[in-house]
Amino acid sequence: MIYVKNTLLASCLVLGCLSNSLLAETPPASNDASLDQVLAARSTTDRSRDDARHPAKTLSFFQVESGMTVAEALPGGGWYTRVLAPYLGAEGSIYGINYMEEVWPLFGFMDDEAIAKRVATTDEFPGLVKDITDNGISVKSFTFSSVPEDAYGTVDRVLIIRALHNLNRFEPDIGSRSQALSSVRVLLKKDGLVGVVQHRVAESADDATADGSRGYMKQSAVIAMFEQAGFELVASSEINANSKDKPGPKDIVWRLPPSLSGSKDKPEIKAAMQEIGESDRMTLLFKKAS
Repeated sequence: MIYVKNTLLASCLVLGCLSNSLLAETPPASNDASLDQVLAARSTTDRSRDDARHPAKTLSFFQVESGMTVAEALPGGGWYTRVLAPYLGAEGSIYGINYMEEVWPLFGFMDDEAIAKRVATTDEFPGLVKDITDNGISVKSFTFSSVPEDAYGTVDRVLIIRALHNLNRFEPDIGSRSQALSSVRVLLKKDGLVGVVQHRVAESADDATADGSRGYMKQSAVIAMFEQAGFELVASSEINANSKDKPGPKDIVWRLPPSLSGSKDKPEIKAAMQEIGESDRMTLLFKKAS
């Protein structure tokens, strides 16, 4: 098991370095707003990531529409929540799905207080949504191991955006990935879809370095694990691809923006990482196998 000692890197491993999102201003409440209106209403901080994260194209590819029920895996600081909650509107619902509580101690760098804070984010999700919009959207929050029965078969879309690597890296320890994908199947409506955005490493990479501990995974491996869990690939896209990101066998995804782990006090390295930009990412759409 890989343990992380660096505080900055540790935080990035858990939440994908959402500090920029946490600094964002709350967008104005919006009723029946179009996606373009919602995206334009966000703070400059949030919008600064759009060129790398392509939220409009990504949500369009995932066929997310106003009024749907959408489950967001590991909402973290709320970068995508600030798009989804105003867009889904009063007729929609948003579910925040946190990691199962057994995951947090496995990171190896958290004391009891820090673990308690991560666990508490599950119950704090409704408050996060309330701070974003008062449009009347319905909200639920739970973990991958505590899905309430009244949520079974209610979800149109499950979005797992830059959140799969930690579920996969701890699969040998607690079966976290298997549990999560089983819960996703339970949540989805018959015609529901799963959208995945995940840091991607080349297919030629050693499997031992592509288990998610560096943030990266192989696209073929992600497809295989979903198929094993009872899903079928509907489509793939290069919306979030970045050909400049060519990680070596020891490179972590958090060396890149927005984290820039290890280079913030090293101008030349920092400039090189900024030139690469955010990570190369696969974008995949799945449905439940018939």
